[in-house]
Amino acid sequence: MGEQYSHRPVLLDECIEGLNIRPDGIYVDGTLGRAGHSAQIAKRLTTGHLYCIDRDMAAIEAAEETLAPWRDKVTLIHGNFTDLEQLLIQAGVSAADGMLFDFGVSSPQLDDPARGFSYMHDAPLDMRMDQSQPLTARTVVNEWPQEELRRILFQYGEERYAPAIAGAIVRVRGQKPIETTLELVEVIRSAMPAQALREKQHPAKRTFQAIRIAVNDELTAAERVIGQAVPLLAKGGRLCVITFHSLEDRIVKTGCAGFVKGCTCPPSFPVCVCGKKPSLKLVSRKPVLPGERELEENPRARSAKLRIAEKL
Repeated sequence: MGEQYSHRPVLLDECIEGLNIRPDGIYVDGTLGRAGHSAQIAKRLTTGHLYCIDRDMAAIEAAEETLAPWRDKVTLIHGNFTDLEQLLIQAGVSAADGMLFDFGVSSPQLDDPARGFSYMHDAPLDMRMDQSQPLTARTVVNEWPQEELRRILFQYGEERYAPAIAGAIVRVRGQKPIETTLELVEVIRSAMPAQALREKQHPAKRTFQAIRIAVNDELTAAERVIGQAVPLLAKGGRLCVITFHSLEDRIVKTGCAGFVKGCTCPPSFPVCVCGKKPSLKLVSRKPVLPGERELEENPRARSAKLRIAEKL
């Protein structure tokens, strides 16, 4: 994987346009990753400032080099974007003119076989984006109850063979722990019917996605981030969020819809009594999708969706 693809970040032009960058504005890249989006934001700033957050120390260290030309306009923050409010308050930011979140796993993490994200390379079952957190994929696979495994495979992986795969995992781990990615792939294969193994998609893809989401608590993260980001935007500030699967896109869509509507009164109430006013408007009703050229250059962008909203 990896190197043959361009390092151009997903939906780059669309994000920059969506953020509507002012040279003197305050911006937040809540998912620094390879710093591709960050570099494009930073180079457009004069007196403005960019705050970059990532839970992966490797990303922070790599950004020192990538963002070196604009280092005086950039603050790098090692932390989890689910603590967005706390991290920005500590950094002295009370309101931002734009925030960008990219909920994809960054390519270096996927491409580093040792991190255990890939079903193509043998490695210890890890899958942590933040290497200092205790929960790993090994724990999920070997210690979580069968029913919980079935639930995450079905819900996060949209895996129709979830009951069979969860059963096989529990059977195999009863003999000895499942330690590596390829051991897990074998267990998944053994549980699937022959016709499923002939599908174009790798048989382990959905299960690996589900375990990765569970290990990194990704869906809760999406929900918490939207809830914290909107109140921290300045009037006219833009929120840009990139997701890579339908579950996350739905959470972002629903989270934004709450701020767009404002009122939280039950539909049966004849008049509003909560007094909550809309605080967000959607810049486009439908998500922005990658163009044909980007899909040719980077197949990983296929499932990407960008939603853009503006603070009222």
